[in-house]
Amino acid sequence: MTPQRNSNDDATGRRLWLLIGLVVVLALAVVAGSVRLILEPGRPIPSIGLLIGFVILTAFASRMMVRIRLQSGKLSSTWLDLAIVVGLVLLPPPWVVLGTAVAITAPKLFVTTTTQRILFAVGKETLVAAACGALFLLSGYQPAPERPSVNIGLMAAAVAVMWLADELIAIPVLAVATHRSMRQMFLIGIRLSIVMVISRFVLAVLIVAILRSSGDARLLLIVPPVMLSVHFWQAGHERGRQERESWQRLADTTDELNVVELDEVLRNAVIRACQLFTAIEAEIRLPADDRVVRGSNGAIAYDGPMTEDTRAVDTVETTELSGHDGNNPIGSLRIHFQGPVRLTESEHFKLKAFSSALYTAIRNAKAYAELGRIAAANAHAATHDPLTGLPNRRQLYERAGQLFRAGTDQKLFALLLIDLNHFKEVNDTLGHGAGDKVLQMVAAHLRDAATPNDLVARLGGDEFAVLLGDLPTPALATHRAEALLSALEIGVEVEGMQIVVEAAGGIALAPGSGGIDELMRRADVAMYQAKRAGDQTMTYAHSRDTADVGRLMLGGELRRAVSEQEFVVDFQPIVDLGTGEVISAEALARWHHPEHGPLTPIQFLETVERSGQLPAFANAVLNQALTAAGVWREAGFDMPIAVNVSPRSLLDPTFPRTVLGRLEHYTVPADRLVLELTETLTISQLDVVGRALAELREAGVRLALDDFGTGLTPLSVLSRIPVHQLKIDREFVTAIETSSEAAAVIRSTVDLARNLHLTVIAEGVESEPQRHALWESGCVAGQGHLFARAMSSPRLLATLQRGTGGRPGALAAALHDEGSVVRMPRRRSPGSGRKPLPHLPA
Repeated sequence: MTPQRNSNDDATGRRLWLLIGLVVVLALAVVAGSVRLILEPGRPIPSIGLLIGFVILTAFASRMMVRIRLQSGKLSSTWLDLAIVVGLVLLPPPWVVLGTAVAITAPKLFVTTTTQRILFAVGKETLVAAACGALFLLSGYQPAPERPSVNIGLMAAAVAVMWLADELIAIPVLAVATHRSMRQMFLIGIRLSIVMVISRFVLAVLIVAILRSSGDARLLLIVPPVMLSVHFWQAGHERGRQERESWQRLADTTDELNVVELDEVLRNAVIRACQLFTAIEAEIRLPADDRVVRGSNGAIAYDGPMTEDTRAVDTVETTELSGHDGNNPIGSLRIHFQGPVRLTESEHFKLKAFSSALYTAIRNAKAYAELGRIAAANAHAATHDPLTGLPNRRQLYERAGQLFRAGTDQKLFALLLIDLNHFKEVNDTLGHGAGDKVLQMVAAHLRDAATPNDLVARLGGDEFAVLLGDLPTPALATHRAEALLSALEIGVEVEGMQIVVEAAGGIALAPGSGGIDELMRRADVAMYQAKRAGDQTMTYAHSRDTADVGRLMLGGELRRAVSEQEFVVDFQPIVDLGTGEVISAEALARWHHPEHGPLTPIQFLETVERSGQLPAFANAVLNQALTAAGVWREAGFDMPIAVNVSPRSLLDPTFPRTVLGRLEHYTVPADRLVLELTETLTISQLDVVGRALAELREAGVRLALDDFGTGLTPLSVLSRIPVHQLKIDREFVTAIETSSEAAAVIRSTVDLARNLHLTVIAEGVESEPQRHALWESGCVAGQGHLFARAMSSPRLLATLQRGTGGRPGALAAALHDEGSVVRMPRRRSPGSGRKPLPHLPA
């Protein structure tokens, strides 16, 4: 493909030719005027030898240059002004102008360069010589080759005029060629020009002074060596300065790349690369991102998808963006020059250093962006429900807290708590995949029906909440709640079936005290009242909150009960059904209320879980249980102790560390503690508690699944929780003699446990026939009133010591003769002569 020239490049070329053409025309006019003056009658002709010497000196001086590379060209300073000043002291101005034109033109004919550059160089230097010659003419100076005068003022003025003329002619042309401003071009060359002008002036005065004192023109032969010496010193000094400034610019540029925004890194790099390598354009290509950033010294020209660059560029320096080892390049850096350029070894090294720094900056910016993305994703995940994308309970509480803190300056707000009706049937009939789709559709309908001031959240399971904000009047809360619930009545299609979603909602206006917890409680009360009444919505009324007065009262007394140790623990033994021996005990909490008497967990546990006293309550129960286990072990009865744990405790990330710390404090082995979990854990809760349970199990703590068979998804729970034991719910045990279905459930549970290497414990064993039936079904352990009721730790120890039939640790006669069956594994208590107790296998 033939490269297409950019229209901007064509416009630049036309402007360049226009400026150079103007310089050439003026130079031709000056040369013509000089020839006319020379040919006037009566004009003396200088010495031919002196003319030839001047031309040679001028040609020699024009080739001695100190250069600064500027894009594809070079900004240079020569010794030409020295030759011109000396020539004007010895020769008439017209001859100096004509000799300068000849001296500049002749060497250019033998050098490979463009016509444009030859014409500009000859024209510029001719005009510079003419400007200086005009100064000498106007001053009335008469050249005297035999004994020239040392007019320091005139010579200084001549050097200044030449410098000014050179800048006025060269700067506009160079500014157009390099796409820079004339101010930038002036500042780039000002330091070099000043040093060169001063040195040329001093050397010119010295040469003229030598000629005047000796009168022998042959002394001019010493000028070239002196010029060379000064030139080499000056060139070396200038190169060193340029090198230092270049490395400093590289260091500054590298510092500028140390930013965390990728866009800023790329844009800074493009602009600084043009400045650092004096290029017309720089380009960064990132194939993996399908991105190109291209720009010049002044601004970014393109930032977008990768495209083929068809512009005509004479020289392109390309380097890969990779680490120091050269592996895994992420793109390339391309530097464009409008003309032939050969970078020096030092420039190649700087280009490599710059590209390496750019590679690091890009990687760092991408890493920072990825960290920001991950942080944002984590922040979103922490405040949103993963299934529906709605805000979760945490965000709901935060928003409500903000509204409560805003106080009376804000308008009214309310909470609508929504519970789906018959959602269990969807899960049981169509499976949890279909249930998840229903929840997602419900979330979408609620989100669409809500106003911008509302916050729709999913609290878990099939429970949703809407924080209704900016309410002008309390009555509007009911209207907006009804609109939200009406939006759910639209049928949804799941698994090819049309399902109509029904829901009940409880509305609670923000209370004057109690905060979000009290607001949530009131909405919960109103929602269940709506369900019981068969209404779609109901607004909380204090007069109807009679069912929750006792719970509210107990909630206010929890802190006192924990601090004054009103919570006590009784223990119910767990017995080997075959031998009648006690193999473990379950800790059961009781609240000895000073007014209401003993309260069971059914009466207060929900209130504890909803309060902030759950950790303190759990610690109190665990401490008493581990203390009892230690006392029994010292008495010779080394057996596990089972403690019920609330799902809310497992949601606390500090819970595993607390349990392990308590075990260490009471010197109880970890495998002597069994944590009983309710099977009513939801699938969403299992995702969170799994990490805590895994940490506890790895430490040796054993896990039991309570009320097995009563939950919705026993197999799902078993596949997610690494338990050791299953506890059959008492309703199956009670019906084992009369219900074939209950017996089948127990047998299938035992078979499942056997395949999974789990132990099965039956709860609520009340009679010997139940015990026999369970034993014949394969169940090895049980607990219930047949063996013993829950009792205090000292009483249980006394019961164990007393035993049955002369057997300490036994609470019932064996179902078989000694040795007729394989006994369960036993753990002996060190230092005790009593009969050891069997323990439950893991």
